[in-house]
Amino acid sequence: MDGVTAGFIGSPGEAADAESAAGVSALFRAHHLELVRLALVMVGDLAAAEDVVQDVFERLHRRWHRLRNRDSALAYARSAVLNGCRSAHRRAAVARRHLAALRALPHRQREVLVLRYYLDLDIAEIAATLRINPSTVRSTSARGLAALASALREGER
Repeated sequence: MDGVTAGFIGSPGEAADAESAAGVSALFRAHHLELVRLALVMVGDLAAAEDVVQDVFERLHRRWHRLRNRDSALAYARSAVLNGCRSAHRRAAVARRHLAALRALPHRQREVLVLRYYLDLDIAEIAATLRINPSTVRSTSARGLAALASALREGER
């Protein structure tokens, strides 16, 4: 996490687990809405913002015992939310690029690849679904994967 963990030291025990729960719960009650609002402004989607903040609180709970200065917990949480939003933007950009490349494929190649890699169907199931020969599924899949790889390489340039 981009240097954010630098504020942590040590290892947990049972007392630390109880202290973590109490400390994180208090921080959650006091600042959850603020952090969700921050994430929402950054990512533009409520569900994604809530996911980012939830991940931050989960990590904070695991690392609470290593926090050097409990007064810096809110600053850590804000920083972690911003880092989580950056990661969400990167993941979304990659997903958009991949979906655009998939949509650019001919219909049959796209159908075969979606059935194979999204629904995890085997060759026989794809052949039955599309009413084509299994050998056609294999060749269409190979051509589709090659075209997809080429499009993604071109998109990186």
